[in-house]
Amino acid sequence: MKTNKFYWTKMIVLAGIFMISFSCSKAGEKIDQPTESIVLEETGETPALNTYPSDEVESDGVDGFDKSEFEIKKDNIDTHLKIIKNANCRMKVSHVEEATHLAKKIAARYNGYISDERFTNTNYSKENRFTIRIPQNQFDTVLDSICELAEFVDYKNISTVDVTEEYVDISSRLKTKFEIKERYETILRTRVKTVKDILMAEDKLGKLQEEIESAQGRLNYLSNRVAYSTIQLDMYETVIPEDAPPHYEPGFLDKAQDGFSFGWSIIETCTLALFYIWPLLFIGMALFVYLKWIRK
Repeated sequence: MKTNKFYWTKMIVLAGIFMISFSCSKAGEKIDQPTESIVLEETGETPALNTYPSDEVESDGVDGFDKSEFEIKKDNIDTHLKIIKNANCRMKVSHVEEATHLAKKIAARYNGYISDERFTNTNYSKENRFTIRIPQNQFDTVLDSICELAEFVDYKNISTVDVTEEYVDISSRLKTKFEIKERYETILRTRVKTVKDILMAEDKLGKLQEEIESAQGRLNYLSNRVAYSTIQLDMYETVIPEDAPPHYEPGFLDKAQDGFSFGWSIIETCTLALFYIWPLLFIGMALFVYLKWIRK
């Protein structure tokens, strides 16, 4: 009987020691953990956006053109076709200045504008190269109207670039970046406690903001190129040079002018000569007075 009591007492003591050891180990684990620390890399950030060049740029600004209407919203991705239209045309006209003026009037009638112009005038030809930016829905109308001004069209090239895939890809990446940015801002407001974590979160937010602005700039550029098509025109006029006369025969007025210039040059030369020979004049006058005095 004493053996059974001793056995159960021993088992109870061992169980108590085991429970105390287990509780201490759990408490130690809690103490070792950092208070409210977070791992910013666990936010599920997607790879960085590809950056795109912004100038090419010619500057495609238009009076009254609001770029904000082309900005992508976080929860709305435009999947419509995005086609960039370009045309390059060279034509012969009877009068370059008049044809250029009419082309500008046609462009203005359809809300277009001239973005670049270069005029060249030589003895054999006149040429004007200029670029028209026109709303895409008026592209064909304006191009056909301007071609009607030509006597002869050397060439007319039309090209299209489909940027729908790039537009949708950047839009979806931008949407993801907005969501990640919101996640970091929430973490920064609620969970971050230490200075190190605050600096890490702000660094991540700064990089995200740069990527978002770069993507928005690229989207605005693509939207502008899609909304306004480009027409580059080369207008030229052939000039027949006049034959030069075999010899030049000056008129009366020309001869009178030449004679007056020649007479004035003689007076000028004689006047200057007096300044050069004044010592001789002085000696001559002295000899004349001396000889006259001797004769008396």
